Parts: sequence; structure tokens; C-alpha cells
Amino acid sequence: VKVSPNVDKTQNFALIDSLILFLPPLPDTTGENIAESLVAEGLASRREGIRANNPEQNRLAELEDQAKVAKKGTWSEGTGSHTVRDLKYTIENPRHFVDSMHQKPVNAIIEHVRDGSVVRALLLPDYYLVTVMLSGIKCPTFKREADGTETPEPFAAEAKFFTESRLLQRDVQIVLESCHNQNILGTILHPNGNITELLLKEGFARCVDWSIAVYTRGAEKLRAAERYAKERKLRIWRDYVAPTANLDQKDKQFIAKVMQVLNADAIVVKLNSGDYKTIHLSSIRPPRLEGEGTQDKNRKLRPLYDIPYMFEAREFLRKKLIGKKVNVTVDYIRPASTATETVPAFSERTCATVAIGGINIAEALVSKGLATVIRYRQDDDQRSSHYDELLAAEARAIKNGKGLHSKKEVPIHRVADISGDTQKAKQFLPFLQRAGRSEAVVEYVFSGSRLKLYMPKETCLITFLLAGIECPRGARNLPGLVQEGEPFSEEATVFTKELVLQREVGHVPPPCPTSPCTRWPPRLALRLSLGIGGTLPLWDLELTRISALQNGSVSVALQLWRLGLAALLLPGS
Repeated sequence: VKVSPNVDKTQNFALIDSLILFLPPLPDTTGENIAESLVAEGLASRREGIRANNPEQNRLAELEDQAKVAKKGTWSEGTGSHTVRDLKYTIENPRHFVDSMHQKPVNAIIEHVRDGSVVRALLLPDYYLVTVMLSGIKCPTFKREADGTETPEPFAAEAKFFTESRLLQRDVQIVLESCHNQNILGTILHPNGNITELLLKEGFARCVDWSIAVYTRGAEKLRAAERYAKERKLRIWRDYVAPTANLDQKDKQFIAKVMQVLNADAIVVKLNSGDYKTIHLSSIRPPRLEGEGTQDKNRKLRPLYDIPYMFEAREFLRKKLIGKKVNVTVDYIRPASTATETVPAFSERTCATVAIGGINIAEALVSKGLATVIRYRQDDDQRSSHYDELLAAEARAIKNGKGLHSKKEVPIHRVADISGDTQKAKQFLPFLQRAGRSEAVVEYVFSGSRLKLYMPKETCLITFLLAGIECPRGARNLPGLVQEGEPFSEEATVFTKELVLQREVGHVPPPCPTSPCTRWPPRLALRLSLGIGGTLPLWDLELTRISALQNGSVSVALQLWRLGLAALLLPGS
């Protein structure tokens, strides 16, 4: 219906005799005259006291007489009580009411629009009059001042008109999705589109995390609509600056090889250029100790083993990622922060979504209960591009009681560290010799030939040297000075790191206590291999000139020697 713009909508009924409304086509007489239709159906009568003698009034009088004879509408017999609607203005248990609808579309009429994302709707056929907040979004609102006046936020009036012009007094369907603090959340469906997505796409609304989780039409559609408005800086996003606006496209998305897992939310990758880069998984928080009194102050904290589920989280990432190529999509750059009384200082962090084989690693970690999702302020846009999937994964983990959300006793890892204890290392060596070949994980690389191993079967940490070779020493910090490293020490360390760091390896103890390996009594000196085979005694290298492979296994020491990054330690040397 088209109404002349100089007419106040609140006065339409009072002006029914002085305003002629037509349904399209307009304005010729072939259109339907609304006043005549109302009078003809007995739903309105002519105003008393009007003596105007014109064709319009004569026509209305004629239609009114016909309605009286036909006993239509108000002229029908009886009290008309059956036409009175029993409106229900309150609902005793909103949550139970919403659940009873089972998220099925309910016919409704929009009676009032409070702001762009909050409406008053009449649910049919039971005539419940309810206030519905659109799930997943929030429009600018009208703030009520102390004197009772309302002050609109920027674009609040435009957002309200956008919703009014499309939904007010319209027949719609509403999906009641949830109830939050007695507020009913839902989605309004109209044949011409979804008003929730339209508000976002036009820049009249923003996504809200607390209600987007209950949106049943696909949260990714809302994020995409919001992203569309942000990219075009529409309305409320007119001053928006993307978190990665200063990055080149090649720095936003790239493929890299994972070299190290630092903890449950950070990895080190090797770029195609050969450079190394630390990547933090966006919007997740690794396991951490709750409370200050949970740790023995007399014992040094080892986060990997002492924090519940930290070891499981690290192992999950290590087994999934080490040595694999992954797709990295940078979501935001967290600037460096200074230290406070409660929070340590942090350097600049590159936060990204890391995927392998189409699987979001952060989402997989959260779904197993090995990490939690960070909650943000509503205006904080520095978050994962798959934030909603992370929230959904966390909800599943909580529901299933996995990992950090489990009510079972937390796993305890009692790991003996004998890497710096000479006496314990000597006592442990015969045990390894009797065990023969053992499996281990390389936890740290000190230099090309000096490493730290974690032995899961023996649950201990050992420091060892590769038998038969000696690599150049790296730089060392001594009291009062820094000792420079020998030539090629850095190259040897990098080579060993790329080959074995955080890999599952097999190692063979020295054949006898009198072997050259025992020249380092403070620590265990072992021969290390990567793969399924064994290693050769390296003091025979000059005589046999063996190849780098033996029974499908790569000898780390042999590789270092062949590349000129290590020298042989022959008997008697």
C-alpha cells in the first residue's frame, strides 16, 4: 500500500474519510479502494455527521447498506465474541515454551519493531505476543536517558526503518531457537529473504558470539555477510580496518613445513624461502594450571609434564604435524605487550588458522578437550576466521566430557630427568645396554651431535651424544663473556634439528663399556637412527665407506659426517 508521505501513520484511522488509499496499480480507479473494501465487508462504517454529497460518500453509503443487509462483519447477529482474540501477553516458562516448538517454523505477524534486531510478534494460531531478538546479531539501539528521552546510536534509526519497511504488519514465519535470560532468540523467515543476513550485509548489524551459536541457518552465512559489509566499509563499518590489512597476500596465506611444536598452541614452520617462523593457533588457549597453590614451590615447574593435558596436547600436534606441510592462513597479528604485575610480557605474535588435509588443527585440538576457546570483547575483531567452528567444537567437548572438561582424574606424567645427573646416567647405562634397541622422541637439539631424548617406555629424559663423531661447538654463554661458536656449528645444529627434532627415533646403546662412546662419562652417548633399521659402528667408516642407508634406516651421525659437519672419533683418538 502506498501512503502519501505527508500523512502521519498514527493518524490513518482518523483520516480514513479524507484519505483515499488504493492497492496497486495506482492511482487510477482500477485499483482497489481500501476504504470501500473495509465498509463492504462490515469491518468499518462511515463517520457520523458527515453530510458531504460527493460520489465517494455516496458509494460508501451504498456499500454500508449492502453490508447491513448481508449481515457482514459488525452488522452480523450476535455479540461477535467469537471474533475477539484471546491475546497472551506473558509466558510463565519461556524456555519450556521455546523447547516445545522444537525449532519448527511458526506462523506469525510482526506487530512492532523496537530496533533493527528486536521485534514484537504475534504467534499464530494461539495468539502469543512475544518479543523476539534475532539470533546471532545486534543492531545499534536507542539509549534511554534519565529524563525518558531516547538517544539513537549511529545508524539505529536507519536499521529500525530497514526492518520496519520489510517486516512490520507482514505475515512471516519465526523459528524460535533459544531462550537467554528470559529473552527469546529466533530467526524470522520471509519469502523475500532472511532479515538477519540482510541486516548484516547492509552494514546495519554485527555478529554477536553469545547468540550466534544457537542460529540454526548456518553461522558461516552470517560471518560471510558481515565480512561482505566490512570489506566495503558499509555504515557501522565505515571506519573498519582489517587485522591483516598491512600484509601482502603471499604473507596472509602460504604453505609451510612444520619443524617444531613449541606447546599446545604454537608451532615453528619453515617457509619456502628457508626462513623459520613461529605461528600461534588463533583464538585458542592451551592447558594451564588453575590456582597458585597447585604446584610445589620447592620443585621446578616443567610445563610439558606438570600441567594437566599439556603433554597430550603437544603429542597430538607432534604426531599430526611434525615434518608435514600445512596450509597457513594468518588471521591477525597480536602486537607486543609489556609486562604487568600479573601478566608477563609477550613479543609480537602471528596468529593463524593451520590446516592439514582440510582439517583445522585448532578445531581438532579443541574438540578433543586439549585446548579451550578464548572469549573476546564484542568489538575485538582479532580472532580466528573459523571462530564459530571452534565454539561448536568446544561445546561438543564439554558435552562429551573430553580432556580438560572430563570429570575423571587428570593424567599424571612422572618423568625422571637424568640428563644432568652424572651418577644417575652411569647407573642407567647398563639398563639400556640390556634393553637393546629402544624407542624415543627427540625433545631438544643442543648441537649437531648432542641431543635430549624422551624415552616413553622408561619415562625418563636423557642427554646423549652421537657415537663416533664430534660436531663443531656452538656459541656458549660463560660468566662475564660469550664464547663464539666454531665454524659450521650452526649448520650442523640446523641439519640435526630438521632431521630428528620431535621425531620418533630408535637408538642403540654402546656395545661395551670400553667403547669410545664412554669418553663422555657424565651423559649417555648413543648411536641414533631414524626409521626401522640399525646403525653401523661409525669407527669403521674410513675402512668400509658405507652408504647413508642401511636396512631402510638413516644414520644421523653418518649423514653429518658425509656432509662435512662432523669429524670421526676413531679408537684411541
